[in-house]
Amino acid sequence: MAALVSVADVAELWGAQWQREGSGGRLTLPVTAGLRRGRVSGALSAAPHGCGLKLQFEPRESEYHLVWPAVAFLVLASAGGLFSMVWPFFAHRRPELLEAAPLAFFLAVGGWLLVVSRLRNSGPEEFLEEVAGRLTPSDGGE
Repeated sequence: MAALVSVADVAELWGAQWQREGSGGRLTLPVTAGLRRGRVSGALSAAPHGCGLKLQFEPRESEYHLVWPAVAFLVLASAGGLFSMVWPFFAHRRPELLEAAPLAFFLAVGGWLLVVSRLRNSGPEEFLEEVAGRLTPSDGGE
């Protein structure tokens, strides 16, 4: 089955562990979900479907952890954003707050540019899309 050969190739590119068993196998896949990273393990099966094959992944185990440096920077950036919004209400009593306003603004924008704009998701769906992209209709792809 060319589909399972493509699964093995894509698994190697992704750094996944693939163990073929009959018309399917066991897949342990590294995943990214926003601020979380981890692994998802489960059974991958290939079944005839129309003129081709249907790959189906059934997750059995998942393990996620937070990326703490990014979370810490977002907390700092949110403090900067909050200060940027609130300081005008206190500027008449404490004019020295004006000096910290540019720093607070750059912290808030920096949080967006360094963390939020770079958040990605990659998991079983993206993995299977990449496998399908490598298949031609004669291989069992659509």
